[in-house]
Amino acid sequence: MTRETRPPRAEQQFFDDPAIDRIMGAFMALATEHYVLRDRFLALERGLAQSGSINPAALDQEPDESERAESLADRKAFVEALMRPLLGEQDALGVPGKFSLKTTKSEA
Repeated sequence: MTRETRPPRAEQQFFDDPAIDRIMGAFMALATEHYVLRDRFLALERGLAQSGSINPAALDQEPDESERAESLADRKAFVEALMRPLLGEQDALGVPGKFSLKTTKSEA
């Protein structure tokens, strides 16, 4: 029996609900991407430190009030965009904003 004539196998399932398997697959894909980005980021930090472009100690410094406020606003916008669909506030076309492919009138 060749690969082409073999009957298709059922999808492997670990949980009672196949939707949970798909969510776990998405989660594992995101975790893998996160690790790759983390690994590359650390390589960039090492390279920049070795070349003298950055001071590694500066990376661990606490942000000043202005930087902290900017980071907090960015984090808040990200969390709101991330949670909006779970709260039932999703538009059919998507919600515009920084973390969306849809632009606002002021961005156009």
